[in-house]
Amino acid sequence: MTEHPRLHSIPGGRDEQRRQPEQQSEREPLWREVLGQQLRTLRQDQRDTIAETAGRAGVSPQYLSEVERGRKEPSSEMIAALAGALGTTLGGLTEQVADELRAHRRLTLLPRSTPRSGTGPTMLALAA
Repeated sequence: MTEHPRLHSIPGGRDEQRRQPEQQSEREPLWREVLGQQLRTLRQDQRDTIAETAGRAGVSPQYLSEVERGRKEPSSEMIAALAGALGTTLGGLTEQVADELRAHRRLTLLPRSTPRSGTGPTMLALAA
């Protein structure tokens, strides 16, 4: 499929995923995907059902399910409502998501020869 001269593909979009299946596992996760995982983890840690959390946040269980699966991009107001329903703040939740994205990036930037399982020695160096 050819692109219109003024339109460009979005990195990580559907076409790119079809063309590069071997790199799909190494791609950086989208913010909404990590947000959804974090919301699900918080909810499950509290032993809440989707319906209970959705009710407190003022959203439908179907919508919360889609957010948790990374299918919906919720507004900041919606994220704040979900954070409040789970007993945290928008800032706290944002920090948790950012930490997860940083951790993923550190793992993907490790050279292939470096053991990722924690079985080998690890050396950290700081640049001045």
